Amino acid sequence: MMTGNRKGRDRGQVAIEYIGFLPILLIVALGAVQLGLIAYTAQQAGTAARTGARSASLDGPSEADCRAAVSSWLADGTSCSAPTGGDEVTVTATVQIPSLVPGWKFDPAVKTATMPRDH
Repeated sequence: MMTGNRKGRDRGQVAIEYIGFLPILLIVALGAVQLGLIAYTAQQAGTAARTGARSASLDGPSEADCRAAVSSWLADGTSCSAPTGGDEVTVTATVQIPSLVPGWKFDPAVKTATMPRDH
């Protein structure tokens, strides 16, 4: 009869250990999602810089096209530099990296693209 009672206590101990491990598991998962978000934001900054440079090389509105190339939920934190250069144009896109946890701060993703001016 004591064997059944001991198994019941062991089962409860496993549940307590699992609950103690759960916050660590959640922090690791949150960190993985944040890393994915950082990579996605960097990719979006590269796309915005290339789009702005291509538009500027064709004498188009590079800053507007640069911002339009970013996902709508990242657009508010996006800025694009004016094109520079003579025979080629260079545009730099800066996109703020959103944080999943309040208090976590990240530098913005900054990407630059250069394209020859289309004459």
